[in-house]
This record gives sequence, C-alpha cells and structure tokens, in this order.
Amino acid sequence: MCKKILNPVLAILSFFYLCGCGPHSTKSDLPVYLDDNSPVNERISDALSRMTLKEKVAMCHAQSKFSSAGVPRLGIPEIWTTDGPHGIRPEVLWDEWNQAGWTNDSCTAYPALTCLAATWNSDMSLLYGKSIGEEARYRNKNILLGPGVNIYRTPLNGRNFEYMGEDPFLSSAMVVPYIKGVQSNGVAACVKHFALNNQERYRGFINVNVSDRALHEIYLPAFKAAVKKGKVWALMGAYNQYKNQHCCENEILLRKILRDKWHFDGVAISDWNGTHNTMEAVKNGLDIEYGTEISEKGKSDSYDHYFMAGPYLNLIRGGELDTTELNEKARNILRLELRTNMNRKRPFGSFANPAHSAADLAIAEEGIVLLKNDGNILPINDNKVKSIAVIGENAIKMMTVGGGSSSLKVKYEILPLEGIEKRAGKDIKVTYERGYIGDTEGSYNGVNSRQNLSEKRSAAKLIEDAVAAAGKADYVIYVGGLNKSEGQDCEGADRKGLELPYGQDKLIDALSDVNKNMVVINISGNAVAMPWKNKVPAIIQGWYLGSEAGNALAAVLFGDVNPSGKLPFTFPQKLSDSPAFAMGEYPGKDGQETYNEGIFVGYRYADEKKTDPLFCFGYGLSYTSFKYEDITIDRSEFDGKGSVKISVRIKNTGNRAGKEIAELYIKDPESSLPRPPKELKGFSKIALEPGESKIVTFNLTLHDLEYYDPEAGKWKAEKGVFEALVGSSSRDIKGSARFNLTKTTYEED
Repeated sequence: MCKKILNPVLAILSFFYLCGCGPHSTKSDLPVYLDDNSPVNERISDALSRMTLKEKVAMCHAQSKFSSAGVPRLGIPEIWTTDGPHGIRPEVLWDEWNQAGWTNDSCTAYPALTCLAATWNSDMSLLYGKSIGEEARYRNKNILLGPGVNIYRTPLNGRNFEYMGEDPFLSSAMVVPYIKGVQSNGVAACVKHFALNNQERYRGFINVNVSDRALHEIYLPAFKAAVKKGKVWALMGAYNQYKNQHCCENEILLRKILRDKWHFDGVAISDWNGTHNTMEAVKNGLDIEYGTEISEKGKSDSYDHYFMAGPYLNLIRGGELDTTELNEKARNILRLELRTNMNRKRPFGSFANPAHSAADLAIAEEGIVLLKNDGNILPINDNKVKSIAVIGENAIKMMTVGGGSSSLKVKYEILPLEGIEKRAGKDIKVTYERGYIGDTEGSYNGVNSRQNLSEKRSAAKLIEDAVAAAGKADYVIYVGGLNKSEGQDCEGADRKGLELPYGQDKLIDALSDVNKNMVVINISGNAVAMPWKNKVPAIIQGWYLGSEAGNALAAVLFGDVNPSGKLPFTFPQKLSDSPAFAMGEYPGKDGQETYNEGIFVGYRYADEKKTDPLFCFGYGLSYTSFKYEDITIDRSEFDGKGSVKISVRIKNTGNRAGKEIAELYIKDPESSLPRPPKELKGFSKIALEPGESKIVTFNLTLHDLEYYDPEAGKWKAEKGVFEALVGSSSRDIKGSARFNLTKTTYEED
C-alpha cells in the first residue's frame, strides 16, 4: 500500500512488539495486551493504560483516504480498509482518489450481491465471503467495506445491485454466512449502510420518515442478523438522515439500537464524508470517521481537522467532554485490532487465483435466473444450431469497471461474447453486431477498462446491421440491459426510469420481427420494464457476474448448467406498481421523504393490492420440472416452545438434473394489526437427479410468527390460527398446512 514511511526505529520497534519479542531485557516490560494467552479485555485495558489522550483520539479518525492510525510506539498497527463488496479495490495514493499505479493489485471480481441473493443458497454465500476475505487478507486489509443489506424499495435506486433484494428474511439468511466467511480470514466484514439508505438521489441529506413497525420489520432485520448471528466486527453508517439526524451520528440507530439493544461490540465507522457534527458523533457511538472533505484542500494537516480529530481533542481539553466515550471508542478499535491484524493465528490469504475464479463461476451460474423459455428453445442444441447472432453492447462491454465504490481493476473479465464463442466451438458460426451505442468511455474512479468502444455508425445503421445479422442466423442472443454508468446501476445517482436505455426496446422489437428463436439476456442489478416480453420466447436475468461472466452465461445457454436462480426482488410491470411510487413520496421533497407504504414493500405490496408483477419475487425457471407433494405438519397445536415442522416431498419429474428452491411463507389471517398476505420465513435449495425425490423440512419457531408492535415497542406473536404456505415462488404456492398457536410466553432475543 502507498503510505508514509514511519521512522525506521519506530518501524523496527513495532515489528518486535507485534512478534511479542520487543527489544527489552525483562518480560515485565512487555505489554500484557500482546500476550495471546491473556484475556482480550485484559489486553485491551493494558493497552489503554499506556496510551496518551492524543493517541486515542488519533485512532478515531482517518489518516489517509483508506486508513486510520495505530500507535507505533506500542506496536499497534494502522487499520486499512478496502472497498468491496464484490472485489478488492485497487490501491490509491495516500490522500488522493487517484490510482497508486501498482501492477499487482488486479483482483478477482465476484458477482454483484443481487446475483448472490438470487442463488438462495447459504453455501454460496459462505464461499463468496471466504474467497473475497482471502483476497482482502492477502492485501493486508483489516476491514472489507461490505456487504450491503439495504432493502430494495424502489427499482430506480442506483445502488440496488450491491444489496440482497427486497425481503428481510432472505437478506438476513444470506448475509450471515458471507460475514462468517470473510471474518474466518481475520478480516472484518463491515455491513452497510445503517440504515434506510434506499436511494442514491439526495442521499447526503434526505430525512427518512418511516414508521417504527416498518423500520423493525423491513429495514433492520438484516443488520440485526449481521450483528447477533453473524457477529460482524464492523458496521458503516448511512449518508441519509433518520429523525432529522445523520445516520453516522444517529442516537437511535447507533446508540439505542446497535449498542444498547443488540450489544454490538465491533467498530462503527462513517461512510466517506458522512460525519457532520463532533458532539453528536462522539456521544452517539461513532468510532472512526473516514473520508471527510476538508474545505482547505491540500492542507498538510487536513486529517487533524476532521470532526473526530482536533475538534474532539479540544472539547476534552476544554472540559466540555470527558474521556468516557473516547475510552469506549478506543476499546472497540483495539478489539478490532486484536481480531484482525494483531491476531497472529489468522491465515495469510491468497489473491486472484484459480480457486477464486472457480468460486466466482459457481456463484454466477447458480444466480442466473431463467425468466422465460417458451417452446423450450433453451438450452441451445449443439447438433441442430449452426449459426448464432450475438447482438448488444453488453456482450462486449466490461461490467467490472464503474458503479461507484465497487468499481474494480480486475485480473481478467470474460465477456459474454467471448464465453459464447468459446462454448460454441468450431461447428457453430457466431457473428456479432452492436445494435446500439451506450457508454463508450469505460473508466471510473481512476480505473480504465482500456476498451475501445468508439463507434462511427449511426443509430439507424446499427439497427439495420443488427436486423440483417439476426435474419440470417438460426438463433439470436441479445445481450443488453443496463450498465454501471451514472444514472443506471451506479452509486451517487438513481435511474431516470424503468425502461431500458439507449433505445433498446425498439431494437429488441425489430430483432424479434425477423427471428423467432431469440434469447434476451438482461444484464442489470435492477428490474427493468419489458414491453417486448410477449414477443421473445426466452429471457434470462444475467446480473453482473464478475470475472467469469461470459463463461457462466454460456454454460446456462448451452445447458452445461441447469439454471436454478430465483429473483430476490419483484419486477413490476410499471413504476406505479412499485409502492415507493404508488404510496410513498420518492424521491422526497424539501429534504423529507415519507415511506407511506410502511411494511408493504415488494411482493408484500403486490399481494396486498393484487397487482400482477412482470415477474414475481422468488420466481425462476429450470430446464427440468419439479412436483411438490405430501405437505405435512408435525403438530396442529403449537405452544410456542421448540418449533413446528412443515415437510414437503419434491420430485424431479423431468429428464435433467436440476436444483429447486422450496419457499415457505406464513400467513396470519387473525392478526390484530394489518399484516401482508404472506411473508417469507424459510427456503431450501436441493439438487435432484431425474426421477429423484427428497423431503424438505422447515422449522418454524415462535419468532417466525411475530410482528413488531409499535405501541409496546417490542416483537409480539398472537395466539390463533396460522397458515404455512409452501411454493416455488411467491405467486406459485403448491400447498399449505394450518396450525394453532396456543401460547406466546417467551424471552425476546
């Protein structure tokens, strides 16, 4: 990493201390906190007793774009962060966003988190976290800035591709193994953005007005799971405001919920430039401030002017603050140090190796969603198809560059056209036409794709040439959708509309008129409108798939892999079908936005209003077929203790091996407060050979039956009849079982 060189003597002393063998002659001179056999709290207390006031304050704010200070005198290292959550960011200069120019920091790109969520497979999430954690560890990073678990509230949010969909249960189930995988490498995962960061437009100041019930039922569960089940070591605040207080210094979120209620013992860090007030940040639980923009640019001591730097020190020296909060922050930071770069047992990691490429490919293949396959035109039959026309800019455009802080410098990226050509081999002729002009620049945040996407042909000529190629081919594979440029799937701005950009709808219409064997691959992290849905026989949701994108898509197209992904969010027919537009006040006015839809987000809203989505939550097709039968429940009376077991037998009735995701929803028809018609409370992904059947069992506990009671300020389950719904999507329920909850006495976790 590109950082200032320490005094050589201090550097040597730090090394000796870290090794537990400082240059002192007696054992009593060695800091107790460096003795691995001592209790953690003892080691932290010993370190605190040796630190000066200035050293403690220095640990609470950045010293460069991506690092904060240690205490070299005591052998406490610096903390280095890196952007994720889809790959390890290239090195930048000490206090600039410009690239450092390293030649060995090209990483593996993993699929966007929407794709990970679409696998509905916790094993894939664990593999993802372990793999990306190995790369972060190898680069000696202490905090990976991810994963993101903000809820998909509007399909226009430019950052939805970094999150895990619209459902709090699915997001919670997928985030926990990701965190455990990352942290198994001695690298802290940093779950973000806490909380209510559900749009990029006005993100720096918009104040979100949301009911307590919606906050706890929809927007907080994944964060709660990350803290209580994932034991995450770091958490990042959001840019927006809640209760008219910025989230990075928010008393309710950071102090009352995160610390007091969830007992979080990690570090709370600010998003870059997300801190605004010294007193509020100090009092309300922020531990480390990063990225604050100082008005006097180029000032040599700019980091000393951060809110948590000189101003904080002056408040203590002036008697306006004591050191209570400071010692708490220092404890949290030292605990992080002991978990990460002062943990001598952590592995060494590895970087951009074949195992990581294989992990990317496996996750990408499982996350691809087959949305439509009329006439079973997929998979492509090698023996019958002699020519394929690949059309669309996204077939040749790198998608690892762009999107905001998740933009990557990758070791390689297999583009869709490359993957298709390689898989088609010599016996199938593959031609390519661009069809439309999108973003030709290919650079973001100092990373350049080095692609030459310039185009001399007019828009009309591009369509003409594409239609001509389509008319001559046996199959048309259209690769379009969004990209990661500003105003699409990109941090810092929201999309302008639900439709595809660059006139793609017109192009798809024209292509479908001349070739009925057409496959549309939508590359995006968001839902898009599809006015041509009924004209094309096959549609694939292709996401942003990382380094192995082209190979993953080709494997699904040709049937080497049977698609098994399902949608982690609803595709609405039109914007007015999205609750943020139908009932909410997106994007807000005069700095305020109210979530009038409350708990009715995504499929909950569609079910409540009985609207027909373009594609529903939990939906995805396969090249085989599955039959659900023998749905049983182990008891009809539930006293709230243990669990209710719901079982279903699933059989592969087709002629291909495949994977099916069984989904369990709960309906509470007798609730005293309005509840959605159904809520996801379980899922299981199983692999089945042709003719094979397996029994899937779900365990429902009392907590799965709860709603948040805003009057009582706690979770509550009510006695009465519940219905367990088992299906292959939120709109394809195969059967149900009813049971009666007779008692509700329990200890809230």
